[in-house]
Amino acid sequence: MEDTQKVNWAVLVFSGSTLVLVGLDLLTDYGHGGSKEHLILEGILFLLSGGFLIFGMKQWSRTRQEIRSLQSDVQSLYQEKEKWKEETNQLLQGLSIKIEKQFVHWNLTPAETEVGFLLLKGFSLKEIADIRNTKLKTVQQQSQAIYQKTGLSTRSELSAFFLEDLLPPAA
Repeated sequence: MEDTQKVNWAVLVFSGSTLVLVGLDLLTDYGHGGSKEHLILEGILFLLSGGFLIFGMKQWSRTRQEIRSLQSDVQSLYQEKEKWKEETNQLLQGLSIKIEKQFVHWNLTPAETEVGFLLLKGFSLKEIADIRNTKLKTVQQQSQAIYQKTGLSTRSELSAFFLEDLLPPAA
């Protein structure tokens, strides 16, 4: 983008310089009685240079307007993304609170609640043991206690209990 701008400026400067130099040469030749053919040729060159300059300036102006429009669009999208993230974060926090209330309703201990959240996040029993700095056997017992207290059999059922109402029904 920056290289293109440099090239565009170079073309505009070259067209403007050519226009000025040809114009000065045309005036000088006209003042010194240059031939009619020579003056016509330089006049055509003058008009072409002017045309290129005007075309280049119009293109540059349109490009600048387009850049400003795109920058505005990007800013709007950024604001929309931030608003969406904020709303989603609020929903996730609300879901987390609802899950925790359900864990309390099931009479899960604080340790079982922590394991329950980690199970819902998709961690393996080994990973949960590592995260909690406990033995694998302890996490296995806590997960079994969760399934017993909830009346659910598997991690999938535990996840489905909370996600079922979030997803649209099957067709």
